[in-house]
Amino acid sequence: METANAGLWNIASATPDAEAVIEADGRTTSYGELTETANAYALGLAELGFEVGDVVVVMLPNDMRALALYFAAVQSGYYIVMANWHLTGPEVEYILRDSEAKAFIAHERFAETAQAAADGAGITARYAVGEVPGFAPLDSLGGGRTTRRPEPRTAGSPMLYTSGTTGNPKGVRRPLTGADPDAVPVASSGFFALFGIQPFDDHVHLCGSPLYHTAVLNFASISLQLGHPVVLMDRWDPERMLALIEAHRVTHSHMVPTQFHRLLALPKEVRDRYDVSSLRAMIHGAAPCPDETKRAMLDWWGPVVIEYYAATEGGGTLITSPEWLRKPGSVGKAWPYSEVAIFDEEGNRLAAGETGTVYLKMGGSSFKYHNAPDKTEKARIGEMFTMGDIGYLDEDGYLFLLDRKNNMIISGGVNIYPAEIENALMGHPEVADVAVFGIPNPDWGEEVKAVVQPAGESGDRERLAEDLLAYAAGRLAKFKLPRSIDFLAELPRDPNGKLYKRKLSEPYWEDAAKA
Repeated sequence: METANAGLWNIASATPDAEAVIEADGRTTSYGELTETANAYALGLAELGFEVGDVVVVMLPNDMRALALYFAAVQSGYYIVMANWHLTGPEVEYILRDSEAKAFIAHERFAETAQAAADGAGITARYAVGEVPGFAPLDSLGGGRTTRRPEPRTAGSPMLYTSGTTGNPKGVRRPLTGADPDAVPVASSGFFALFGIQPFDDHVHLCGSPLYHTAVLNFASISLQLGHPVVLMDRWDPERMLALIEAHRVTHSHMVPTQFHRLLALPKEVRDRYDVSSLRAMIHGAAPCPDETKRAMLDWWGPVVIEYYAATEGGGTLITSPEWLRKPGSVGKAWPYSEVAIFDEEGNRLAAGETGTVYLKMGGSSFKYHNAPDKTEKARIGEMFTMGDIGYLDEDGYLFLLDRKNNMIISGGVNIYPAEIENALMGHPEVADVAVFGIPNPDWGEEVKAVVQPAGESGDRERLAEDLLAYAAGRLAKFKLPRSIDFLAELPRDPNGKLYKRKLSEPYWEDAAKA
């Protein structure tokens, strides 16, 4: 079957009983059931008065209903915002207000947050999976599965909010195309082709991270559009993932380095217990991957590990396993329809080997930050935009990232990139996780601080700190070494591996301000 036969509703029409969503507890949803549920939700939103361009906010864990709501929106010309369910009530309220949402759908797991957010934003159209006071049952939206499709049928879009590491998050909003929602966008099939993933071809996708992340939602939804069943994990667990790969002959997934590290932490006899020979493209991004972790995954899974660097806003790079072994540490070359460049603070384009701010461009893609024209303008140079990452291009056009600009430590006027120090420390066998950041220093402005999550029972923390500093001294210049190391039982990360570094660093700066 070719791309012309793909598309969620085309597949549902031709093979309604084909498996679409397989949940980790064994429940399955066919293509017919998924599209009929999406139709019902779309018709229900239309009955609420939704028109093309209106917004629905969804705060659900990973289950079939989240995907059905996504496809309800994208067949009706609506924007759908997948809200991060780790946010507080005021943070979700901000998203409801900023997006100008007309409806809010939440899960009873997040009842307190959802109720506070909806009350604060004044949202009256509220629906819930399970019991949430003041919310109607989601099953009542549209009245149940139906083959009747909404009118008009025109392509909608996700409108996802970037992480708010510097102020409130920004909603990335693209113009609606007016395209036929039955057709698979060329950009979607072309994106998967970069990783060697074609329509149908007996592919099975495993989704192990929350659907509120841009890449996670894209990989799951495009997989369904291309006829690839999606195995959906509500909560990620390393051994459970291996069991699901074996049971469902999973071919591709989207992962983050934290998941790699936790897989590698499993005893070898546990890892060897599972057959992962079905894997064809295990794609990772979203955070820097330490070289030693990447090599260990390649030794285990073989040349199926593919890395990319991209943004919610568009554009990106890719590097295959053989390329990475030639260019260790790189995140690859620009996609065929993308462009990557490095600029200095004055907006001058830099030559190969020169360090500056990374800018991206993707042909045919445009966006703006919703209700934030100043932020949109500040992120651009011409048609290119930046996420604030620092890096350089080598003479062959391969991109090497150093860190995010807002993570950079400036100590005695010298730029220090925490990611480099974190990658060095992660190679130590007694380190499960690490965060490096700058804290106030009266003489140097900032000094390097490391917080380590030990692997297992570390025993003598003073001895471990000395060992780690000696270990780092063999890998880093003296000015990059942490001045001190603290320990935590677990670092604050979300399920997709994003480290909430600000939670660790802010108390030091607050104490300095009080002094």
